[in-house]
Amino acid sequence: MTHDPIKQIRFLSQTLSNDKKPLSFFISAGCPLGVSMPVGKWPLIPAIKELSQKVNAELLGPEKLDLKYSEFIEIVKKEDKDYENIELVLSFARSLKDVSIGGSVRGFSQTELVNIEKEICTVIANLINVKLPKEITPYHKFASWIASIDREKPIEIFTTNYDLLIEQALEETFVPYFDGFVGARNSFFDLRAIEENAIPAHWTRLWKIHGSLNWYQTENSVHRSTGSNIQDQESHLIYPSHLKYDQSRKMPYLALIDHLTNSIKKEPSILITTGYSFNDEHINDAILNALKSNPTSIVIALLFGELSDYSKAEEIAKRRPNISLWAFDKAIIGTKKGDWLPIDNFEAEDNIANVVTKIETENPDGSSGKITSWNLKLGNFAKLGDFLQELVGNENDDN
Repeated sequence: MTHDPIKQIRFLSQTLSNDKKPLSFFISAGCPLGVSMPVGKWPLIPAIKELSQKVNAELLGPEKLDLKYSEFIEIVKKEDKDYENIELVLSFARSLKDVSIGGSVRGFSQTELVNIEKEICTVIANLINVKLPKEITPYHKFASWIASIDREKPIEIFTTNYDLLIEQALEETFVPYFDGFVGARNSFFDLRAIEENAIPAHWTRLWKIHGSLNWYQTENSVHRSTGSNIQDQESHLIYPSHLKYDQSRKMPYLALIDHLTNSIKKEPSILITTGYSFNDEHINDAILNALKSNPTSIVIALLFGELSDYSKAEEIAKRRPNISLWAFDKAIIGTKKGDWLPIDNFEAEDNIANVVTKIETENPDGSSGKITSWNLKLGNFAKLGDFLQELVGNENDDN
């Protein structure tokens, strides 16, 4: 079984140029790795394992002995949880905190668990409070592409990232967007605007499902810091876990998960994921349930690396014909797994040539001749940025 990458890229190009069809992007943790940095400075934001190692090293340091973090990590290990996944560690701390009210659990008081949660969030916030470099990045190219089409249906961007990189790119490219908050002095979360879609049509929608570095909570509401100021809070509002919020208050996490589901269910739409590994069961369930309700909607997952690295995504895509996985070496399209194999000649099509590459390797049995395979690199956020930039050029040429 093979899949023609040229056919798929042409379909994607047509989809991205259609201003009337609902179109969403899901930007996740792998995207900051696509930003080029000077030698010794890459990555701008580390992947989850490296980020987790940095957080653990900081909290296990001698100046943090009072935190009892080393004892807490031992409990994490005994629970057979991955202590080098700080999102799981934070989720576990919060789950213990929820049952420790008025007492203690696993040898930790509620106060100690609250302090561990706050310290984890603070260190994460310090590590991801970075800016895009001055040169044009994939984020800027993505924002420029959004600005290139006057769409009848606005672009919706969902992200699990807590950083402010997409906000920086949109603002530096003068793309107006709405992120669920209103107000200039002390911005607050406006649930009604989200549920009723009462937002100007030309504004891009930005939905930060796991919270954000610049969100904070007061007694009555959730707020967003304005300008370049990051509110100095005891605990930044980042939610890398399946938290149970008060349903009547409709916290942002629940509202935004609902909106992700509804954006797929309401009408035929396309969701393109990039940098997402399908390791968040709650988000997977939201997407799958929506696709079951609306079989005319589709998801195209652009994956970095080989398909074999994404066993959970493979399992999902083999059951759902409206989820396609495009990895470097293989794809699953319509539940069928196969290698990439171009049928058409595409040498003159620069935008395709930039992301489809021919690979020739020596025959492993030592015989003469070479083995030919093909790669599709759109799962690399940097390549996706180049692809979108080329589309902007083509659209401008058409005008």
